[in-house]
Amino acid sequence: MNNASALYQYGTLAMLVPGLFEGTLTLEELLKHGDTGIGTGDGLDGELVILDDKAYQIDGDGKVNELDKDFTVPFANVHFASFEHLMNVHALYNMNDLEEKISSSQDWQNTFFSVRAHGTFKSVDTRSISKQSKPYPTLVECAHNQREFHGEDVEGTVIGYFSPQLFNGAAVGGYHLHFLADDKSIGGHLLNFEMVSGDVKVQKLDELVQKLPSKNEDFMKHDFSKDDIAGAIGEAE
Repeated sequence: MNNASALYQYGTLAMLVPGLFEGTLTLEELLKHGDTGIGTGDGLDGELVILDDKAYQIDGDGKVNELDKDFTVPFANVHFASFEHLMNVHALYNMNDLEEKISSSQDWQNTFFSVRAHGTFKSVDTRSISKQSKPYPTLVECAHNQREFHGEDVEGTVIGYFSPQLFNGAAVGGYHLHFLADDKSIGGHLLNFEMVSGDVKVQKLDELVQKLPSKNEDFMKHDFSKDDIAGAIGEAE
């Protein structure tokens, strides 16, 4: 039986800060640990959305691609969906509005939880990054070259996670949300939106399963004490 209270995380966000982008886990293996989630691909190859056991990549041109199970990731979060309805919403004017409504209704600031919000969006803004080549740049350098995308009058799903501040570095302290339109016309790392109406579901995750790429030589030899992890995450995310 799948553990619906466990968040499985492969790699850490801190790994991406100095440019450790090599994909070291296949999608086939990742999906053994969850049917829902977010992540990125080998070489920081786009933004990933996993819904209902299907994985999609929003590439650096904004195109949504369904992935095969040989695709590899350096970083991803997944869990087995068992969401509970939290609220119906109307006229959410921005992403902060959604986050504040969730946080004010649930006293969960010191545990992980997943958010899934589906509805109609007046506008949505996302971003993605094209695949990088070795020698890899840093995460912040990549963020300066990201492409942004804008959609209007779309139906779609916001999916992602809240991580406690005490885990900032391993993950993004706070909310880390991606988006995928129902018609696959737009997706990516969510920057902002205006939601006309929809429903919001949440799932508390009080167990973290952290897997590290211990067979990757670059990761094992890297000295993270030299990296401004919190600063880089704040700037890039």
